[in-house]
Parts: sequence; C-alpha cells; structure tokens
Amino acid sequence: MSRRPSLPPTAELFRLTSTPAEPAVRGGHKEQLQRSSAARGTTGRQKHDTKITVYLSGDELVAMEQARLALRAKYGMVVDRGRLVREAVAVLLADFEQHGPDSVLMQRLRADGLALETEEASGQ
Repeated sequence: MSRRPSLPPTAELFRLTSTPAEPAVRGGHKEQLQRSSAARGTTGRQKHDTKITVYLSGDELVAMEQARLALRAKYGMVVDRGRLVREAVAVLLADFEQHGPDSVLMQRLRADGLALETEEASGQ
C-alpha cells in the first residue's frame, strides 16, 4: 500500500475561477448534476465588480438584521445584507433623481445639517 497522498490533477488545482467553469464530472453524473441544479432554481446572485466598505452603528446593524428577518418571516424572501443595502441605495437614488431637492435623501441630509454646509460652500 502506497503512503503517497492522492492529489487532483494540476489542471484542476490551477483552473481559472473568474469565468464560469463546468465541473469536472464524468459519465452519468453530469446529467444528475444538471437535473439537481435545475430543481434548485437560481439564487438570484450576480457578480459585482466594485466593493466598498460601510461602517454602521450597532443600532443600524440591528435594524438591518431585523428588516432581513422580517422579510424572511413575513414574506418568505431570503435576502442577504449586501442585497438589502444595494436595494436601499437604488431606491434612495431613484427618489433623488426623480424629486431632487424634495427627495428623502435631501430631507435627511438637511435634517443632519449637511446640505447647509454645501450651500455655504457654493456661495448661495
């Protein structure tokens, strides 16, 4: 009996992961994987090219987790934090584009005194 470990081929160890790759499956296992994959459905995930870091207070994080859990419990929607943040940003930016100075974003920034600093800096 050989004491050497059995390793996968080098092509498998160094394959590219940036493009979709078909799993190395032989024979009838390929069809079985396709059937089980189709039965599960898609996850709705997509690749994002840019990453940012956002710091939240403890209360903001708890509120986000409560919203995530409510989406799951009340509506059966499983949403991760990233998706929740992207959707919130999309809604806020669409409102800003449509309503400009009357948008929710502008109202909240004014309430925090941030819009006043910008107006003073531009000489208004």
